[in-house]
Amino acid sequence: MLKGITPLLLVVGLLLACGCGSNSSSPSVSPSAGAAAPQEGGGALAADARSAATGDIPDTQNFLTLRARSLGVSMLYPEGWTVQEGASRVSIADKNNLVRISLSRGPAPTAASVQAQLAALARSMPGLVAGRAKAIALKSGPAVRATYTTQSAPNPVTGKQVTLTVDRYVLAHGGRVAVVDLGTPVGVDNVDAYKRMIESFKWR
Repeated sequence: MLKGITPLLLVVGLLLACGCGSNSSSPSVSPSAGAAAPQEGGGALAADARSAATGDIPDTQNFLTLRARSLGVSMLYPEGWTVQEGASRVSIADKNNLVRISLSRGPAPTAASVQAQLAALARSMPGLVAGRAKAIALKSGPAVRATYTTQSAPNPVTGKQVTLTVDRYVLAHGGRVAVVDLGTPVGVDNVDAYKRMIESFKWR
C-alpha cells in the first residue's frame, strides 16, 4: 500500500512546490523606479552646500556617449559621472558639477522667452541671478544661450554656501524643446569640457 501511495505524494509535493515558487517571484523593477520625480523642465540647478567647490575636468578626461532613449537625444559626458535617467529628463553629476537635460513639448525658444523664464525663476528663487539670453548656432541647430547663478542653502555646520554658475541652452526640434543646463561651482574651470558636451548634443 505504501508503495502505491508514495509516487502520488511525490507528484502532489512537486506541484505544490512549483505553485509556491511562482507566487513568491518578485516583479521586475525598471531602472528609473524609485528615482525622484522630475522637476519642471525650466527648473534651476542648485549646488550642494556639503560639497567642496572642486571638480575640474582634466584635459585628459575620457568621454562616453549618453543615448537617452526616453528623451530621444544623445550627448557626450565625462566617464565616471553618475547618470540618472527619468521619463522627461537626464541628470549627470560629479561632486558639484551638475548637468541636466530636460525635454518637453512646445514652440521654438526665443531670447525673449528664455529671458522671461529665467526672470520667473528668479522671483521664486531669491538666490538666482540671470544674465542676458541670446540666440546662437550649435552643430545641432539654432539655440538660445543664457547664464545664471544659484546659491546653495548654508551648510548647517560651517554656514558656508556654494555658488553654482550654470550655462543654459534651449533647443527645439520637431515640436520638442530641450533645456540643457551645465552647472559648475564658481572657481572651477570646465569651460572646454562643457563646450565639447553641448556641441555634441544631437536629436535622435
